[in-house]
Amino acid sequence: MFDLILSIQEATILFKAQQAFQNLNFQWEKGQNWAIIGDSGWELTAFIETLRGNTVLSSGKIERPFSKSYVEEKTNAGEVNSFRDLIAYVSQKYVFKNRSHIQNFYFQQRFNSSESEETVTVREYLLEVDPKLPGPWTIQKVSELLNLEPLMEESLLKLSNGESRRLAIGLGLMRQPKVYLMDQPMTGLDVKSREEFGEILKVISDHGVLVLITTSGNEIPDGISHIARISKNGVLKSWEKKDFHGTQIEPLNVPTWDWELLKSLLPEKQEKVDESVVKLKNVTIKYEDHTILDKLNWEIQPGERWLLKGRNGAGKSTLLSLLIGENPQAYSQDFWLFGRKRGTGESIWDVKRPTGFVAPELSRYFPANQTCRKVILSGLFDTMGLFKKVSPEQEALAEEWMKLFELTPLKDTVIQRVSLEHQRWTLLARALIKQPKLLILDEASQGMDEFQRKLFKETVQQICEQSDITLIYVSHYTEDVPDAVDKMMELSGS
Repeated sequence: MFDLILSIQEATILFKAQQAFQNLNFQWEKGQNWAIIGDSGWELTAFIETLRGNTVLSSGKIERPFSKSYVEEKTNAGEVNSFRDLIAYVSQKYVFKNRSHIQNFYFQQRFNSSESEETVTVREYLLEVDPKLPGPWTIQKVSELLNLEPLMEESLLKLSNGESRRLAIGLGLMRQPKVYLMDQPMTGLDVKSREEFGEILKVISDHGVLVLITTSGNEIPDGISHIARISKNGVLKSWEKKDFHGTQIEPLNVPTWDWELLKSLLPEKQEKVDESVVKLKNVTIKYEDHTILDKLNWEIQPGERWLLKGRNGAGKSTLLSLLIGENPQAYSQDFWLFGRKRGTGESIWDVKRPTGFVAPELSRYFPANQTCRKVILSGLFDTMGLFKKVSPEQEALAEEWMKLFELTPLKDTVIQRVSLEHQRWTLLARALIKQPKLLILDEASQGMDEFQRKLFKETVQQICEQSDITLIYVSHYTEDVPDAVDKMMELSGS
C-alpha cells in the first residue's frame, strides 16, 4: 500500500445528476501512467471528474494517498488546502479570457489584428499561474518541451486549435503537479504532433509527474504503461501496455439516424452551374512580418468534395476565415466566392448566406443564454445567437433537425452545458438548416467518442449522397474522412 497513489473501491458514481458508474474499482500505483479507454466519451470524462472530486460518490470509497502528507502539513499550518492543489487537468473545453478576465470574445476577433490585442499573450498567460508548491517546471522548460517558443508573444486568439491544445498542456505543467489528468489530449493534434505527444509524456513522467489520460483504443501514446477499459459497469479489463493490442477491442455497434428524414431536410439536387464556388488566385495573407498563406491558388467547382489538410499552424483556419467572410484581408485579394469577387459591394451577409460552417470552437462564442434550439435557429440568420422572432415554419424546421439528431430533450438547455457530442450535432444542424450550397466542416467531430465519430462520418456521407452540396472537410484523422471526399488540398505553411 506504500506505493498506492489513488484507490476507488466498489463505487457508485453520479455525474451531472446521472449514474455514471456502479461497482467501479480502480487502483493507481506509483510508476504507472494510465490510458483510460471506452465506448462513451461522456463516461471517460466522468471518470476523470471522479478522480478530480467533481462527481457524487453515492456508495463505495475513494482514497487519494498521493496528497496525504501535503494535506496534513497545510492543515497543521492552518492553511486552506485541497488534494486538487497537486493535480493539473486539461479539459477538452479550454476557455481563454481577455485582459479584463471576461470571456466576451466574438468569433471574428481571431482574424482582426488590432482587436486581438485585447487578449493576453502566451507568455503572459503562462506567467499568471500561481502554483501551490515549488517544482521543476519553468516557463523556458515548458516552452521548449511543447514547442511554444515561436508563439510566446502571440495573442491567445491567434493560436490554432492544436497550438491552443499545447498551451493548455503547458499551463498544467506550470502548476507543478504531482498528478496530471488529461481528457482526450491528442484531439486536434496533427499526425506529427500526436507522434511527438508520447515523447512529451515521457519527459513529464521523468520529472516525477504521474499521468492519466483518456483516449481511444487505437491511439495509445508512448509513455503510457497501463490501459483500462471502462463502462458504466466499472473497469471491464486492464492491461499492461506491452500486452495490449487495439484489435482486442470488439467492433463498435454504431447507432444511426433516420436517413429518410435527413433526405427530406436537404435541398433537392439541381443542375450544375458553370461558375466556381471558390477561386483563389495568388492569395497571400500576412500578420505583420508573418506570412500565413503565400500565393495560394485553389479552385472548387460545384458539387466537389475536398479534404483540406495541413499540420497545426499551416494556415487552415486563416484560409477558412476567408471563405466564411470573417477575415478583413479578403478585400485586398484576388478571391472569388460563388462567381463574385470579394470587395465588389457585397455585404458580409451575402458572403455568409450560401455557406454552412462548423468548427469545435464555435460553441464558445454564443452568448450565455443561447439554448440548443436558439443556436440551430440562428443558422437561418448567420448570427452567433438568435436575436429575433422566428416564424412558425422556421420553428417547425428547427424541430425536425432536433428530432433527426435526437436533440429534442435538450432544446431548452444552454449549449455550453450539453456534452461535446451534442454541441457538435447542434452546430451541424445550425449549418444545415439554411440549406447551404457550400458546407465547411473544420474538425467538426472533434471531442466525440468513437461511436459518435463513426456516425458523424456516415452522416456527412449521406449528406453528400443525397444532395449536390459542395464540401470542404478538415480532419487530421484519415479514418474520419467520408468516402465521398475525393479531392485534397494540403497546406505546407510558411
